[in-house]
Parts: sequence; C-alpha cells; structure tokens
Amino acid sequence: MYPDPRVSELITQRFVPVRIHVKEQPTMWKRFNIRWTPTVLVLGPDGSEGRRIEGFLPRDELLGQILLGLGFLAVNRKDWAAAQHEFEQVVAQYPDTAAGPEALYWTGVAKYSASHDPSELKSLGRQFKERYTDTAWAKRASIW
Repeated sequence: MYPDPRVSELITQRFVPVRIHVKEQPTMWKRFNIRWTPTVLVLGPDGSEGRRIEGFLPRDELLGQILLGLGFLAVNRKDWAAAQHEFEQVVAQYPDTAAGPEALYWTGVAKYSASHDPSELKSLGRQFKERYTDTAWAKRASIW
C-alpha cells in the first residue's frame, strides 16, 4: 500500500487499512468529509477520528502523525497510560518532526490526567524551555 516499508509495517501491524477512491466511492468521501487527497484518517474501532492527515508528508512526518492519532484515540477512551505511551514514542522516534512538540505537550496532558499531579506539567514545561522553544506548543505549555 505504501512504498516505504516502515509506513507499511506500522499500518499492517496496527490498523485495518481501507482505501477509498474519489470517483468510485463518492458517498464515502462525503461521509468522512474528505476535502483533499491524500487524506489519511486514523479511526478507532467505533469510527471515532483520532487524527486527520491531509496531503503528502515525508515518511517520518507521516509516521509521527499516525502515532499521534493513536495517542488521541487513547485519550478519547481516557486510557492515559496508552496515550502517554503513544505520545512518548513520537517524542523518542520523531523528535524533529512537526509531531514532536505536539506529542510532548500531549504527553504532559496524559500524565497529568492520570495522576492529577501538577509537577508532571511543570516538568514538561521545563522540557519545552530546553527543546521546542520556538513552537506553538511551547507557547501553549508556557503556563506550566
């Protein structure tokens, strides 16, 4: 399905891939409000959307975004440990992508949501001062 083996491996291990063709399945396009190609939707078993990725991305950017989607599906279930795991994977494996600072932010949210310990947020706030300082996510974390 994807030319890069790392992308194919992640998708075959963690998803049920479905391809929707714009001309052959227009009702599905409308159902999922697809505006552009390619669009990758990370959906949960119940059909809830964890992430929408529109347009072409380089491999590492795409992988980071897909893992963010898995993290958000875990957030939707309030499975904070699973969410934290997915977000930490993004920070560890794709730190220099657009997904890196977003994943760090949501790691803090998942940790705090699980523990209600404000020191978790303060720790993440310090990490943003050391890394990702000029990102929109650092601005969001600046209160921590």
